[in-house]
Amino acid sequence: MTLDRFVVVPAAYVFLLRDGAPAAGGGEPEVLLQLRQNTGFMDDHWAAAAAGHVEKGETAYDAARREAREEIDVGDLVLEFVTAMQRTRGGEPIDERIDFFFSTRTWSGTPRIVEPQKCAALEWFPLSALPDPVVPHELAVLRGMIDGGVAPYTTFGFPSPGGIDE
Repeated sequence: MTLDRFVVVPAAYVFLLRDGAPAAGGGEPEVLLQLRQNTGFMDDHWAAAAAGHVEKGETAYDAARREAREEIDVGDLVLEFVTAMQRTRGGEPIDERIDFFFSTRTWSGTPRIVEPQKCAALEWFPLSALPDPVVPHELAVLRGMIDGGVAPYTTFGFPSPGGIDE
């Protein structure tokens, strides 16, 4: 029996969170997002401030910390696991992915653009007022974080029910 197998591509994402400016009742949480450019994937979309592929022999936690250092020059992240998302694009088995999403409220350094060829802007946004457009699968996770309903395992892009697709 021949099985059609594919390689799953792992990636790690980091959402930096902070309390926003105080308002009546306290500051609303904000998330740091980057505006993608010249990457060939979702250019001109807002995305996690730091994200990238998990390298051979690296854990998703290690990849998240490495990407944060490489892309926005922050370290000492205290990561909180948000969800693992199995994702595909249009059912193309060649494009199966597993994305590990983390958030953090604790880090050292001041976030800055390290790769200006790939990042046009880096800005804080209230979770209730995200920019448009945001990379769709990342937006699904952010909405789940806002609602407090992100399951430890989620899917995106599959025709079967049970995912968090729009």
